[in-house]
Amino acid sequence: MSRHLLYIGIIAVIFSSCINPFAPSFDDSPDPGRDVLGDQTTIDGAFTNFKMSYTTQDTLLYGQLLAPDFVFVYTDYDRGIDVSWGRDEDVRATHRLFRNAKDIDLIWNEIITQSGDSLNTTVRRSFNLTISFTADDIVRIGGYANMQFERSNTDRDWKITRWTDESNF
Repeated sequence: MSRHLLYIGIIAVIFSSCINPFAPSFDDSPDPGRDVLGDQTTIDGAFTNFKMSYTTQDTLLYGQLLAPDFVFVYTDYDRGIDVSWGRDEDVRATHRLFRNAKDIDLIWNEIITQSGDSLNTTVRRSFNLTISFTADDIVRIGGYANMQFERSNTDRDWKITRWTDESNF
């Protein structure tokens, strides 16, 4: 009996001293890069979070930017018509993009126009988007994003209610 207790004690010591490489310890050291999200109560912060959602391919962060009644609009040049869809379809399409891309780089350039007030604002901004699916399959898109932002009061986050894509894609 005492021999069994000795074996159990030895096994307990061995397992308690083992380092599991598949479960590394939590890193709680200060990291200046951790606070990279923007303050979404500002338009600039909303654009920062949009860029971060694409860069990190984070659909959850992307979805937090969109209002429940969000509409995405783009021109189908082959058919010569504008096509639109709502929030759910946009999040699904963005999720598929994020899942299939190896790397995404979004650069927001200058704001071309901005008009509105503290609760409703429209921003037309140029951008460059590079999506790498493989080393040989890289898509470059440039153009303008015409976005309408809304919020219920000045303490709330801006949400995109409409995004009209004016790109070369």
